[in-house]
Amino acid sequence: MTRTVITGMGASTPVGRDPWAAAAAVRAGISGFAEHPFMVDTAGAPMRVAMAPWLGADCGGVERIAALLLPAMEEALRPLDAPSWRSGRLKLSLELGLPPARPGLPPDFMEKLDGSISESFPERFVSRETFPVGHAGGLLALQSALGKLSGGTTDACLVVGADSYIIPETLECIEERDQFHGAGPLNNAWGFVPGEGAGALLIMGEDISKGLGIPILGSVMGMGEGRETNLINTDSVCIGEGLTAAFRAVLGMLPAGMKVDNIFCDMNGEPYRTDEFGFTALRVREYLQSAGDFTAPADCWGDVGAATGPLCVSLAVISHRKKYGKGPLSLVWAGSESGERAAALILAMEKGKP
Repeated sequence: MTRTVITGMGASTPVGRDPWAAAAAVRAGISGFAEHPFMVDTAGAPMRVAMAPWLGADCGGVERIAALLLPAMEEALRPLDAPSWRSGRLKLSLELGLPPARPGLPPDFMEKLDGSISESFPERFVSRETFPVGHAGGLLALQSALGKLSGGTTDACLVVGADSYIIPETLECIEERDQFHGAGPLNNAWGFVPGEGAGALLIMGEDISKGLGIPILGSVMGMGEGRETNLINTDSVCIGEGLTAAFRAVLGMLPAGMKVDNIFCDMNGEPYRTDEFGFTALRVREYLQSAGDFTAPADCWGDVGAATGPLCVSLAVISHRKKYGKGPLSLVWAGSESGERAAALILAMEKGKP
């Protein structure tokens, strides 16, 4: 079976409006954190968030996520500006990772967002599937895309993750749950900085990419999935069983003797996520070059929720093409507060190499 390759990428983040700019900012450790223009925390100080600087604070839930999502989709689709695409012979599906239902998002959020996508990309996609589970959503969308490609139901897939916590009702909910990061005595020093963003990946079989003459950026070697039952914000203790299942499923696909060079993840400063990864890394350490040498870009663009997976895949690809990664093989993982865990093995290609 032909391998699944990555042929297009798109991104919208607080530190860059395309994947290359965002990756450069993360590499340099540039922070997108700033004071919210009107939201204050329980200590009376402006909330510290990572906002897309080109979007006004008054931009609402559906409108805000669409403003992040649509440009990333358009950018990732650019390699398909070819006669085979315009003639309609190429079947393209859309796989969407999105936030779960929560304060700040209207009940008809999915319908309205679908309408925005249809208006911007009329009759572009033969099918759509959504994964509204937050952090792991983008990687679950990638897993779904692999299934559709291997099953022959589509020729290519656009995998997208998009999310935004920068909505007043959402910010208030985070603070009420004591997850909002802050240094004051009434704040949680171990919370997270709310962010927002969108990431998009165009994937297809290698045979199709070669037939269309589209350069290959990397390949998806495999996916793993798990479910954690000891959830955050509960009295139970998480020892990483769900994440371990996801890691073992995907790391078991590695050829003998091959190890992961780089790790990109959604850790955001919360002890729950750090402890979960620590337990997991101990169980699979034989597959990792260095478990402690990971990239958690939330310290630059904040917690970007469902956008994490596709954005981190872009970081994995770019780190190798720009020659600052430890090697071509990266593990990308994310975990949702509702228990979903997902991991992907990404093999990046050097520019000009097959």
